[in-house]
Amino acid sequence: MDAPPGSGRLVLAATPLGEIGDASPRLSEALRSADVIAAEDTRRLRNLCAALKVEPLGRIVSFYEQNEVGRLPGLVEAIRGGETVVLVTDAGMPSVSDPGYRLVAACVTEDLHVTCLPGPSAVTTALAVSGLPCERFCFEGFPPRKSGDRRRWLVQLSSEQRTCVFFEAPHRLADTLADAADVLGPDRQAAVCRELTKTYEEVRRGTLGELAEWAAEGVRGEITVVLAGVSAEQDEVEVTALVEVVEERVRGGARLKDATAAVAASTGVSRKALYDAVLLARKT
Repeated sequence: MDAPPGSGRLVLAATPLGEIGDASPRLSEALRSADVIAAEDTRRLRNLCAALKVEPLGRIVSFYEQNEVGRLPGLVEAIRGGETVVLVTDAGMPSVSDPGYRLVAACVTEDLHVTCLPGPSAVTTALAVSGLPCERFCFEGFPPRKSGDRRRWLVQLSSEQRTCVFFEAPHRLADTLADAADVLGPDRQAAVCRELTKTYEEVRRGTLGELAEWAAEGVRGEITVVLAGVSAEQDEVEVTALVEVVEERVRGGARLKDATAAVAASTGVSRKALYDAVLLARKT
């Protein structure tokens, strides 16, 4: 973990999702030898160090969403001064829906060395066990909290052909799955991964309708959702079915481009694909 000569470094260190045995020897050494450990939760960090039988030699500072911006100058200055700063979050990889991105960006701007100590990630772990296609996927963080915003967010995913992974709070899971079943259709395949790597790990696979019904009874723990993408054939059928919706708006006095844009925005299909489908239909 030595820094380049004459400079410090930022080390993004992945931590176990739950199973302490997933911690690598490199993580233990990084925590032991760091000049500074920036931790999302210092209490969790100390518990992790105790479990790993590691005694940190450096100073420990808190680094969470509410104080992230205020901590940046001091941490950047420490790295500039030749110190090694190890960044850890509560679980998984820093910067992935956790604090870290701003610090990485600040270091990049200052041309300071940034490296990563790879390890557990809830995103790829859930994707691997979901049973859904893994060759192409996207990560969407957390859905919006309000139903209206969440439904608009889901509309944008309605034509996504890649498998989608996102996190959700347990107390909002039932509402999110219910909205997803309504917007994307109850037959869309998905998987809900709960408490990954922990003693009570659970992976529920099924349709959105089935999963929404299951979640309505209440769910606890850390949640990762994996959502199947729409097939290219399904997407093409949906676009074709919306041609008449566009034409009905045109007959009502709307311009073709405006009608296409409105229908595309409300359904999540590609505006260009829908426009081209209308023109093609008019020629046949």
